[in-house]
Amino acid sequence: MVPRTGVVNPPVRIVAIDDDAGFLDFLSNALGETGVEIFTTPDPAQGLGLALNEHTDIVLLDLKMPSCSGFDLLEKIVSANPTINVILLTGEYSTESAVEAIQKGAADYLNKPISVDTLRRRVSKFVASARERHEAAQLSHNLVETFQFEGIVGWSPLMLEVYDRIRRVAPHFRNVLISGETGTGKELVARALHRLSPYSSGPFVVCNCAAVVETLFESELFGHVRGAFTGAIQDKKGYFQLAHGGTIFLDEIGDASLAIQAKLLRVLQDHAVQRLGSPVRHEIDVRVVTATNRNLKTMVEQKTFREDLFYRISSVEIKLPNLSRRREDLPLLERHFIERFGEEYKKPLRGITRKAQILLARHSWPGNIRELENVIAHACMMARGDAIDVQDLPEIMKSEQTNMDDWDEDLCSLEEIQRRHIQRVLKCVKDNRVQAAEILGIGRTTLYRFLREIEIPVEGEAAHKSAP
Repeated sequence: MVPRTGVVNPPVRIVAIDDDAGFLDFLSNALGETGVEIFTTPDPAQGLGLALNEHTDIVLLDLKMPSCSGFDLLEKIVSANPTINVILLTGEYSTESAVEAIQKGAADYLNKPISVDTLRRRVSKFVASARERHEAAQLSHNLVETFQFEGIVGWSPLMLEVYDRIRRVAPHFRNVLISGETGTGKELVARALHRLSPYSSGPFVVCNCAAVVETLFESELFGHVRGAFTGAIQDKKGYFQLAHGGTIFLDEIGDASLAIQAKLLRVLQDHAVQRLGSPVRHEIDVRVVTATNRNLKTMVEQKTFREDLFYRISSVEIKLPNLSRRREDLPLLERHFIERFGEEYKKPLRGITRKAQILLARHSWPGNIRELENVIAHACMMARGDAIDVQDLPEIMKSEQTNMDDWDEDLCSLEEIQRRHIQRVLKCVKDNRVQAAEILGIGRTTLYRFLREIEIPVEGEAAHKSAP
């Protein structure tokens, strides 16, 4: 079957394992057709290798062989790659063994001897299903490429609106504010703005305001001259000078102190910097992109963020939605990360099973895209077959499947889903807040804000509140 892109899908691969060489010839002749590859072997160990080392779609397996039980091979194949349809064949049919076969994961159970017409009819539905999966995988890959904008993946209305805003803003901006929770892709948007701007040939310099030590902040941003302070053994350019002729990205701008905010405002107004310890002004031509996961308007009201700086940096604002508000993007993002990590880990992964996909769709994703990225990276690393299954997901995700029957998610608000997930993560890591933040893919400050909202005490606050 040829998809609309014109790319020919791989043939359907069938592996037949039976100690009867004559029956293997019968299978090869009966099922041989265009677009189907059949590999036969009387050796169970070799057959298992053929089934699991390549992209196998269907396995025809004899139930009783001298050196091995078909049930043992069935369990190994289904455990390693649940996307393979295993059809058991036996000359000694019984209702009990048929039921056992289905319970252990067999797709069908056929009794020998079998006519050519019956064999073709029973196997053809699995061949058709395999071809549909191949085409769906190819179409999914094509969709990822089609709906990838400057490295950002998504086709939801919310993301298409973000793309449109980036296109309109990029050629003209001087200052842009990108707002959104941790893990929503703010740096990707900043890089897209830079690449689409007239300054794309210039440097793109990143400064994480939350990671810079307060005492070194001014030196890092504006530079210093030799002797400006102890340890300043030579002149050094700051981030703004390094970004001259390009773009500077100030991430987590809400974590900058009021003193630094005042100096940032002066630079944005004057388009010039003074290195620490020097009276000389250096003219700069820089586009400034700032980002925050905090509510700067609220911080302005609380006097923790300068109002004049806020209006200076937010003349244009691009708001990124949480992953929970763009769930239609999940399949594309899953495919994007599977392809990326499959290539990185050198694993020929074709996709994700329906059960695993359903489990991911039910998740609340408080850590947004970063959390999804971490989950898929883990799953790709742990995958034993050519498709990610529930067993490959992190333990916290699998525990959600166990707890899913305890409450009806369809009748819960997003806030309730988020609260329950954070509590489960904290329980799994024995209340280790640092580890919980890493699993969720969010910063500790963001986690603490969530904990305050769901009324879970943050470290040190209980003692502080009880003090006289």
